[in-house]
Amino acid sequence: MNKKQKLELTWIGKDNRARLEPRILLEGKEKSYHAKTRVSDHDIFDNRLIFGDNLLALKALEQEFAGKVKCIFIDPPYNTGSAFTHYDDGIEHSTWLSLMRDRLELLRRLLSEDGSSG
Repeated sequence: MNKKQKLELTWIGKDNRARLEPRILLEGKEKSYHAKTRVSDHDIFDNRLIFGDNLLALKALEQEFAGKVKCIFIDPPYNTGSAFTHYDDGIEHSTWLSLMRDRLELLRRLLSEDGSSG
């Protein structure tokens, strides 16, 4: 009788979570654009485009927007194995899993019930 081989996925550091300090977002007036006037009462002036580490940006938005965000577009670390100008995308898989978990948990807390992310 053959014994079946068991496979196991190991997520090194799964229980080690980064402690994130609260952050404050500052508007760069030279990079901001707002319409001068509202055309209708339904115009929305609270969209934000944030440059920087997306984990820190998500944490900064959490207190004000938890459960209120309709749409999030984020550029997550894809772990392609390549090094880019602004970040290394060739990290160890366990580290990548931890990076993704932390971002996905924050995304979920920000999204409204009818919200989506991409």
